[in-house]
Amino acid sequence: MELKDIKAIIDLMKKNSITEFELEEKDSKIRLKRGLNGASGAAPQAEESIQMIPLPVAAPILPATTTAAAPIANSGEIDIKSPMIGTLYRSPSPESAAYVEVGAEVNPDSVVCIIEAMKVMNEIKAEVKGVITQILVENGKPVEFGQPMFKVRPS
Repeated sequence: MELKDIKAIIDLMKKNSITEFELEEKDSKIRLKRGLNGASGAAPQAEESIQMIPLPVAAPILPATTTAAAPIANSGEIDIKSPMIGTLYRSPSPESAAYVEVGAEVNPDSVVCIIEAMKVMNEIKAEVKGVITQILVENGKPVEFGQPMFKVRPS
């Protein structure tokens, strides 16, 4: 990872009040942490650190989509959660229709949105069969890891 990429991540963290960020790639891992109050270097007790941790080449990397669907909630609905930090887009392009709307039927392979992370567009699949009952994040808004984006009534 290049220094300009790290600086861009730090800027995004400041802009979106994110206090921790972690990214694993094939042969490295980066973890960024900001001070308790999210302030930059202005306050003496605020702390920012960057760690680059080399990983063994044969380290297994789990696919990001393994955390997208959550267990069934008390209401009987399932949350489709963000598997990463980024910007959510509900359609493949600004001129296109949204992937899903409330009432749309989805199956495990249905694409429900795209999350842009570091200029890479990642298609997010429903990973569950059912009907979309709620859309929890607006188009073009940032999402956090594990943040619910959609609610699905399983079928």
